[in-house]
Amino acid sequence: MSRQLSSQSDNKRSRGKIVILSAPSGGGKTTLVKRMLREFTNLKFSVSATTRSPRKHEVHGKDYYFLSPESFDEAVAKGEFLEWEEFYGGIRYGSLVSKVEKELKKGYFILFDIDVKGALHVKAQYGDDALAVFIRPPSDAVLLERLKKRGTESKKSLQMRLERAHLELSYADRFDHVIVNDDLERAGRELTELVASFMNETITN
Repeated sequence: MSRQLSSQSDNKRSRGKIVILSAPSGGGKTTLVKRMLREFTNLKFSVSATTRSPRKHEVHGKDYYFLSPESFDEAVAKGEFLEWEEFYGGIRYGSLVSKVEKELKKGYFILFDIDVKGALHVKAQYGDDALAVFIRPPSDAVLLERLKKRGTESKKSLQMRLERAHLELSYADRFDHVIVNDDLERAGRELTELVASFMNETITN
C-alpha cells in the first residue's frame, strides 16, 4: 500500500515540509526510515554530507555527499549546513541547506535521519513545517542487546555509544512525539499514522 497527497496535484505541488526521525544507536530508526520511504511516494530522504571515506558500493550524491575535511570546514564557514555534528573518530556529518531547499521547493517532504541535537536544530528553524519524532528503545537492556547483536562494536565503542544514548534520551521530551520501539511492527504503524496526519494524506491502493 502506498500513499500520496490528497490536497496537491502532481502538476502543481505547494512547498513541502520536513519529517525528522532521531534515536540512539540501536533504537531501530534505520528500519523505520526504510518503511516510511516505502509508504510515502512523495517523501524523499535527506542525503547527508560527511568527511568519512566512501564504503564499498556507496555512491556520491546518493548515499552521502563525500567531502574532504577542508571542504567541510569551508561549507561550515559559509553557513551552508542546516546542522552538522562531529562523531566518533572526528568524522563529521551535516545536512546541506541547498539540497534540502531544492526538494522542498519542488513540493517534496524531506525525511531526516539525524542525531538528537541536529534534529532539534532543524526543528527550531522550520517550526510547524517540521515534525520531529524520537524513537525510544524500551530499556537500557534492550538497547545494549541490540548493539551487541550488530557484532561491529568493540567494548570501548559500545560503552561510548551507551553513554551517548543516555545523553540523547534526556532530550526526548523536546520532540513533537516519542515512539517507544518495543515492537517494530507496532512502532511502524504508529509512525506511519503520525506522518500521514502531518502530511495530510489519504491511503490509496
